[in-house]
Amino acid sequence: MGVASIRNLTVKYGSFVALDNFSCEIQEGCTGLLGPNGAGKTTLLKTILGFIAPTAGSAEVLGYQVGVEGKDIRQRVGLMPEQDCHIPGLSAVQFVAYAGELAGMPDDQALRRAHEVLEYCGLGEARYRNVETYSTGMKQRIKLAQALVHGPRLLLLDEPTNGLDPAGREDMLDLVQSISHGKGVNVLVSSHLLPDIERVCDQIVVVLGGKLRAQGKIKDLKRIQGQPVDIELREPNERFAQVVIAAGGEIQLSKSTSYRVVFPGSPEEIAATVVKCAQEAGTQVRGIALAERSLEDAFLDVISHPQSSNDPELVS
Repeated sequence: MGVASIRNLTVKYGSFVALDNFSCEIQEGCTGLLGPNGAGKTTLLKTILGFIAPTAGSAEVLGYQVGVEGKDIRQRVGLMPEQDCHIPGLSAVQFVAYAGELAGMPDDQALRRAHEVLEYCGLGEARYRNVETYSTGMKQRIKLAQALVHGPRLLLLDEPTNGLDPAGREDMLDLVQSISHGKGVNVLVSSHLLPDIERVCDQIVVVLGGKLRAQGKIKDLKRIQGQPVDIELREPNERFAQVVIAAGGEIQLSKSTSYRVVFPGSPEEIAATVVKCAQEAGTQVRGIALAERSLEDAFLDVISHPQSSNDPELVS
């Protein structure tokens, strides 16, 4: 079941086309919106929230029509923007409570909820400090807190690890993973950082030059054509390769005890064949796994081939 459906969306800034006939489905769970800076990611988030009017096309978020029911969408969606969004002179708890009130919460409920989300985001001890005194990492956390205060069904995160040191980045990604996989909130993470997307997301939408280049599960995008398997033997064995070839396998890589092999058949049949080959060669299998490429390799392959977004090999 999807949380957002975008159909043939075009957005222009004057003569510049930021989104070009863009269509995609945002599924439940944690989705990565991946693309280089200037690809159109932030424009898509702003359009979803109704801050930008599309030139053409349509979109539906949580059952509400973009451009028609913007207020209903914004009451049910939380946004963590890329830029700082605090209000000078307000303490953290005042700022987050105010964000809750803007979303339609009664002031007492907003204040109570502000304390809860600040504690959850690791800012409980600093809740009464003015936000302008916060470090970069703390400002990122308070942006997340204000996006969560009203209990959104969908959370939009725009470059959530921007400016963070390695430790702060890990802490932020842990929070995102906890929200999306432990709290049941649907999350759309917009980022140009491949490791961040791979760390927390289940599926991915790749945008380049305002166009959809790929969408689907990350594990499918990383799959290698032909579905080879990686095999690790307990010790080097000169006969193993010969036995594999005799059994109808194709060896793609071979190094000491490691092999990458293509066999016909189902995963269960392949595993049984590999074990049988090892027994015949007089060795043992230490490990066997479906081979996959890195997300970086998959991403570079997607953006380097000017294929249509309707190509079934790219869009699933």
